[in-house]
Formats: sequence, C-alpha cells, structure tokens
Amino acid sequence: MKKILICTVFALLFALLSGSMACAGAIFDDILKKGELVVGISGDQPPLNATTKDGMIIGLDADLASAIAAHLNLKIRFSKMPFSELLQAVQSGNVDMVISGMTITPERKTKVAFVGPYFTSGKGLLIKKSKLDILNSKDGINSKKVKVATLKGSTSQEVIEKVTPKATLVLAGSYDEALDMLDQDKVDTLVADYPYCAYIANRYPGKKLTLWETKLSIEPLGIAVREDAQFIHALDNFLKSQVESGKMDTLRDKWFLDLEWIKQLP
Repeated sequence: MKKILICTVFALLFALLSGSMACAGAIFDDILKKGELVVGISGDQPPLNATTKDGMIIGLDADLASAIAAHLNLKIRFSKMPFSELLQAVQSGNVDMVISGMTITPERKTKVAFVGPYFTSGKGLLIKKSKLDILNSKDGINSKKVKVATLKGSTSQEVIEKVTPKATLVLAGSYDEALDMLDQDKVDTLVADYPYCAYIANRYPGKKLTLWETKLSIEPLGIAVREDAQFIHALDNFLKSQVESGKMDTLRDKWFLDLEWIKQLP
C-alpha cells in the first residue's frame, strides 16, 4: 500500500510538472508562430506615444515596441484604445503586450506581469497662469472648491485621491478630453504624466498654461504582458541590452529634446 501511495504521489507530481513545462513559453510560442506582435497603446500620451495626422502611432513607446518586434523578427501591429481598457486587453490576450506609459504598481502586478522599468516618470500638474493663486492658497488644490481632471483608470487618479483627497475629481476618457476641460475652465487643473504636462505647456503657449515644477510622484513605467517565463526573459534581456548600449538614452533624447516630431501631430 505504501509503495502504491508513493508511486501515486510521484505520478501526480510528474503530471503537474509536465503540465507546467508544457505551459511555459506557450504564449511566446504562439506569438512567434503567428509572426506578429500586437501592442496595446493609447496613442494620446505624447511624448511617450501619440497619433499623427495620418493616423500613425509614434513616440518613445512606439519606437521601443518596434525595436522589440524587429529583434524577434516579427511584424508589429498597434492596437489603439483608451488607457483604461489596456490592462484588460493584455489580460484577455487581445494584445500581446502593453507599452503605453503604464506605471508598475503592486495592484497591476496581481493581474499581469511587468518587464522593466524602461523609463521613470512622475505626475505633473498643469494649470492656467491666471489661476496660480490656487497653488499659493492655504490648502492648494486639496479643496472641494478645486476641480482636478485626470485620466480614468490611471495612476494619476490614484495619486490625486491619495495626495489631495478633498479635491473634486473629474475623470476623463483621454488626455485630450481632460485638456479640453482645462481649456474651457470646466476644471481648475490637470494632473497627468510629467512629460505630457511639459509637452502641452511648450506646445500650446497661447493657452497660457504653466507646469508646476514639483512632481506629485515618481513612477516606474513598464511593459505589461501575460505570465510567460520565456517571453518575459526574452523581453528582459532585450531591454537590458537597450539600456546598457545607451539606445534608451538616445530614444529619450529623440522624443524629449528634439521636438520636430510635433509637426506630425494634428
């Protein structure tokens, strides 16, 4: 009886191990077989990602995704969608990865795996120069009287709820929508990724916006994928090579210092 029990245990362990080995790399294998890398991206977070007049996706995120696809000898296809839908898209397998200014957080790591960070960002605050007195007031933006717009489902929302819980939070489906609300005085300020805020303040001087110098947070951006050891390992090795070779610095300078690409936008 003891021998039978031992044999049964070993058989179960072997079956579990075999199943685990069979699953390891299955997602990566499927991507390689189809010959295409589908990347989820919002396309409205310049300079990380943006959509040109011709409908092309550009930006640091897009360049990094294209470099990954080329390294793996795959074609690339961008799947543009609202930021709030990106996490579910990679969870369900509708996209192979998400590269879209997505902050690595403990909560998100319970749903998907992350490779990176490939860039360290933070939250910035955009406000009209005519309303700077809000920042100099006793409570600053942490007041029910102050309306703060931000992107629904983003870490910007989490930061506002934590740092300025008394503020009236107004959620937008996209940064463009939030910017329109700020421009039309429907909100008093806009909280978004610091690079985006800097880009907007520089691109639209006529709007008389200013960027608060203090970042509200420091956030690591990562590549979101489903759990697959081989895929994660391949991406991690590639990303490390990009950093060590200085190519990530080159990408950062291209999109953050040389602003010629702005001419391609609507």
